[in-house]
Parts: sequence; structure tokens; C-alpha cells
Amino acid sequence: MVQEYNNEMIHRLTTGGKEITLIGTAHVSRESAELVTSVIEEQRPDTVCVELCESRHQAIRQKERWQNTNIVKVIKEKKAFLLLSNLLLASFQKRIARKLDVVPGQEMIAALDSAEEVGATTHLADRDIRVTLSRTWRKMSFWDKMKLFFQLLMSMGSVDEISEEDVEKMKQEDVLETLLSEVGQQMPTLRDILIDERDKYLTEKIRSAPGERIVAVVGAGHVPGIKRYWETPIDTAALEILPPKQKYVGVIKWGIPILIAALIIAGFYSGGVQTGTEMVSWWILANCVFAGLGALVAMAHPFTIISSMAAAPLTSLNPMIAAGWVAGLVEAMSRKPQVKDLEGIGEDILSVRGFWKNKVIRILLVVVFTNIGSSIGTFVALPMILKAF
Repeated sequence: MVQEYNNEMIHRLTTGGKEITLIGTAHVSRESAELVTSVIEEQRPDTVCVELCESRHQAIRQKERWQNTNIVKVIKEKKAFLLLSNLLLASFQKRIARKLDVVPGQEMIAALDSAEEVGATTHLADRDIRVTLSRTWRKMSFWDKMKLFFQLLMSMGSVDEISEEDVEKMKQEDVLETLLSEVGQQMPTLRDILIDERDKYLTEKIRSAPGERIVAVVGAGHVPGIKRYWETPIDTAALEILPPKQKYVGVIKWGIPILIAALIIAGFYSGGVQTGTEMVSWWILANCVFAGLGALVAMAHPFTIISSMAAAPLTSLNPMIAAGWVAGLVEAMSRKPQVKDLEGIGEDILSVRGFWKNKVIRILLVVVFTNIGSSIGTFVALPMILKAF
């Protein structure tokens, strides 16, 4: 059962003998943090649920978390794009918080601290951010990912335009929804994964939390969804499964290299050595130039730029490896990150310059931009090869 409270940010829900006080907050609002503290101290609940997953909980509580980052492992596990996107999201929220002179996630910190003070159990209720992003990537095409990536980049320049009034709007939306609203309008599946699925996940985690008196702290954008799904059975395990990669992705992944190789071989047979050589030259030139430009945009080490140019023509024909991975590993060896780089990630993500200055983040940029450049090179080379044929 759902019951409205006097304060528009507070809602009363009940289920199976449990009484839940649901607080909808803005993630960068000082008033939200004060409200959370006062409600928990007044009600002294058995359990406090927070809109955090384990990794985000560690991000708040463990300031040295970045020191455990194994950048080589990130590259080998093909998670560079995921990690970089996560950092861009964190940058967006932290810059808003700094502009408004508040601590990012202050209301969650207040909930954790207040729960400890009143002796309540803390219950993490959100789905792992890595699962959410991974499910999102699986639903997106390569070009959709690029649009999303550049939307995140452009958001860094728009933070200065955000005012206190804009924060009031954020009280009605999820931070991810606010940032990705433009992309979300073009891709409804994004909203389904980023917002609706998490509404369901949060609902079930709050309903199943231990204790009879519970205070749940979530972003205000999730409140309508939680109330909507409150009486609906939800299988959270199904929401944690990564969907299989779309079949056409595998077809394109293997089809383009096979097509390129077949065209070049056919060129040698039907047009002779001159035609075949011209086709090979276009392939090498396009891949080298655009992969090198990608590495250059990331301000990679000269050795890295050369390595990306050398690797791109070969890796573009091998779906099992990418030019960006080679470039990232070379960059990691050429400019080995130091402890200060790992410690400084939290501060460096607050500025565009910081992204390129920090050696760890720059490695991620090298991987992503080199891969983008290599992909562009492939699509540029294909019509030139066909023309030569």
C-alpha cells in the first residue's frame, strides 16, 4: 500500500507488516541531506535502504579506491569504454556538486552516517552500476555508443550553466536521465534500462529489506516508478543478467574483415598486381591515418601513436583484437601511471584538462579514441577499395 506524507519528498508504503518511509532526494541538494538526517534520527528505523550498489558504496566510503585500479586488466577485459563512461558520469555529478558547494551524494552519505548513529542496518538497494552500463552497451549499436560517449563529453562543458533552479528539476529526474535525456529521446531502450529497470530493482530490494520499520533513500526520479511497481512481483535476478550480443553485431564483426580480404584477393586475381596493391595501399593508409589521429587526439606518447598506426591495418582484419587495446597497452608501458595518478583521479575528472593530464584516464582515452579512429578508417577504406576494384 502507498500513502502520501505531508512533505512532498516523503512517502509512506507498507507491505507484509513492514512500514517503509520512502524519501525522494536530489543527489546534489544540501536540503535533501538535511531531510534524510532528520527523518532517520526521528524514526530510528530498523533498516536504512540507500540507492547505492556495492561499487558506488565503496566509491563514497573508500577514498583510496582508485589505487586498486589495474589499468592493464581493464584493457584486456575490454572495459576501457565502460570505465571511461563511468568517470564521465562521476565528473558530471561532482562538478554540479562543487558548483553548488555540496558533497556529491551528500544525501547518501547522510543516510549512511545517520543509520550508523541510530544503530540501523544499512541495506544497499541499487543494481550494480557496471551491470546497468553493460546491459546498456549490449542494447546499443556502435554509432549509438559514439553518440552517447560524445554526449557525456559535451556535458562537461555545460555544467557551468546549471543553477540552483535546475537542481529543482533534477529532483524529478534521475541523474543519468538528466544527463542522457537527449540520447534517451532517440533511444527509448536506454530509458528502460537506466530508469525503469532500476525502478523495479529498487522496489524489490526495498520490499525485501530486513526489519519492520524501514527508511529508504532514493533519487526523486525513482519515486513514481517504485510506487507504480510496489504491488508487482519482480525477479531481480533477471534484471542482473547480461543479454546476449545481438546477432548482427557478430555478422558485422566478422563480415567486414572477410569482405575486405575477399575484395583484395579478388583484386589481385581480376585486376592484377597493380589493382591489388592499390587496394592494399588504401586499406593501410586509411587505417593508419585515422587510428593515428585518434591516438593523437588522446595526446598519446609518440611510441603509442606509431604503434596504433602499425597495428590498425592488421587488427581491423582481426575481430579478436582492436587497435585501441594495443595502443592502450603501449601507452601504459610508455607512461607508467604512478600512485599520484591513481590518487588524483577523483580530482582530475573535474576538468577536461584533468582527463588528459591524468595518466590513468589518458590511457582510457587512448584506447577509446584509437578504436574510434580505426573504425572510421575501415569505413573510409571500404569505398576506396571498391572503387579500385
